Amino acid sequence: MKYYIIAGEASGDLHGSNLVKALHRQDKNASVRCWGGDKMQSAGATLVKHYRDLAFMGFVEVIKHLGTIMGNLSFCKQDITAFRPDVIVLIDYPGFNLRIAEWAAAQGFPVVYYISPQVWAWKENRVKLIRKVVDKMLVILPFEQEFYRKWQYDVVYTGHPLPEAIQQHLDEVPAPPAPIRPIVALLPGSRKQEVLSKLPVMLSVVRDFPQYQFVVAKAPSLPDELFTELIGSAPVQIATSGTYQLLRQASAALVTSGTATLETALFGVPQVVCYRGNPLSFWLARKLVKVKYISLVNLIMDAPVVTELIQDELNHERLRAELGKLLQDTPELRRMRGQYQQLRTLLGTGNASDTAASEIIHTAQKKNR
Repeated sequence: MKYYIIAGEASGDLHGSNLVKALHRQDKNASVRCWGGDKMQSAGATLVKHYRDLAFMGFVEVIKHLGTIMGNLSFCKQDITAFRPDVIVLIDYPGFNLRIAEWAAAQGFPVVYYISPQVWAWKENRVKLIRKVVDKMLVILPFEQEFYRKWQYDVVYTGHPLPEAIQQHLDEVPAPPAPIRPIVALLPGSRKQEVLSKLPVMLSVVRDFPQYQFVVAKAPSLPDELFTELIGSAPVQIATSGTYQLLRQASAALVTSGTATLETALFGVPQVVCYRGNPLSFWLARKLVKVKYISLVNLIMDAPVVTELIQDELNHERLRAELGKLLQDTPELRRMRGQYQQLRTLLGTGNASDTAASEIIHTAQKKNR
């Protein structure tokens, strides 16, 4: 069968790559065309458009790039029409993907959504549209099944794909050598605007901890020059072996909000979550978003497991203080490690990608009979 997969950011590329592998395992004649990144391409998909050309975050940023976004939507519809897939698979990225889902349903294409938009956080009414245009919703967070149930929408919980991705890495990649000095990892995000807003603040604490080696994780889609210019003369290295290898060595981490918070927790690395966005976008988000936390770790656990420094709270003094707590044997550190263990248990160790692939194949076969 033919599969058309759309992911719009680095985490979608990671989970999409494992999904592509699972589809090829279960369907020997699979032909996969995708919007994603290097990982999906390496897994055997034909890459149409890279996520680095799609990653606009925040209300203001989306408005500024509206022309580009509309052009991408038009091109995507044309490409799907030419490919004629048996099923369209959408991975998160709701601003774009829900528009594609609405169009695809009208054209008669089967639509599977893998990794639900965060409708439980804001725009809950979008569930009405999802019920109409998505043939099967596959969710990865434990509480999402109950959320959709109150809307009388039957979804499938696949388990979270990160534990399997991390275990796959641990099985296939040799452990890095022990560092000469303990490492503090800096994970400023995969989008240029994230890096520009957060990395300078992260770098401001480097000289406060001279006994530690600070290492920044660079997204493959971003140019080296972006990081070298921001780092300047600071004694900071750029990771050359990938984020997961860096987290295997790290004693603590400063992490932008998003999937990276969950990855850091699953590697057992104590962390401070850092968020700073466009002031207007953040003001609008505060009015619209109805969640207690911004990090996936805290959302899944429904508790303040990790400290979140948001907007003005993300400053040199607070960051230095919170990082200092994680570099000693403090009650905060011991509590965090214990809750990380609970998180691992909650997410399980199942094979989300194979479960998702089975559901996608079944949905395509059922709809195309």
